[in-house]
Amino acid sequence: MKILETPRDAIQGLPDFIPTDKKIESLNEILKVGFDIVDIGSFVSGKAIPQFRDMKEVIEGIDISESKSDIFILAANRKGGEIASGFEQVDIIGFPFSTSPTFLKRNINSDFEKSERIIDQLQNIAVKTNKKLFIYLSMAFGNPYGDPDSPDLIYEWTEKLISKGINTIGLSDITGVSTPAMIAEIYSTLTREFPETEFGIHLHIKGGDWYDKIDAAYNNGCTIFDGVINGLGGCPMTGYELLGNLPTGNLVEYANKNDIHLSVDTEQFGKARKIAGKNWIVSS
Repeated sequence: MKILETPRDAIQGLPDFIPTDKKIESLNEILKVGFDIVDIGSFVSGKAIPQFRDMKEVIEGIDISESKSDIFILAANRKGGEIASGFEQVDIIGFPFSTSPTFLKRNINSDFEKSERIIDQLQNIAVKTNKKLFIYLSMAFGNPYGDPDSPDLIYEWTEKLISKGINTIGLSDITGVSTPAMIAEIYSTLTREFPETEFGIHLHIKGGDWYDKIDAAYNNGCTIFDGVINGLGGCPMTGYELLGNLPTGNLVEYANKNDIHLSVDTEQFGKARKIAGKNWIVSS
């Protein structure tokens, strides 16, 4: 089990801009915890997501000298990928694709044809700069817009992405509609048919079924699990009420209960969570 800690998703929708020095302080504490991957932010339009208008300064301010975490940056277009790839600190470039055309338009003002073109551009950039491209399939378990959705659709897009040379794909449930049965069905098929591909899951939680969802994914071959250190966040582009992210503590609890080794420093985890809670306060 790998943990992808996602401070980006925690803070992207906050109404108050978090000062650059506080972002850097929080990230540097998170980077000491021992997470496999840390998603520190995104290169997107400053008008769309103003929280990351200081992304270059943040990358330059993080301290990776004692961190073993891979640094993840989300990019919504070729320009963002080019900027991200220019930083030695960055290991992984992520792209927020979606099987829902409505959400694709809402989230990054794109469509399938344009997004495929961007994915090809980002994959070329990643190969040339020795980075990894990580593709999210958002709304993978259903969407609130009435767009077509099915396990077959996820299979078809996964097959297409793999044909482009992409071998790390995350399925995302932003609106919390997935069930353990759905998760088990999709991951069992994908991991059986595409054994060389690494699959992740990004969950937003409505109630207390987090354990069963993690369990269904883990027991059917999912290896990368996204979490947020304090469960904060949600996608501001859905047009629906924001749901909190899966708290990383739930992943740690699941791993401990099932004797799964994690390279997480529990004392540092507590310290990082405390500092994030202080720095990411939303004013009333």
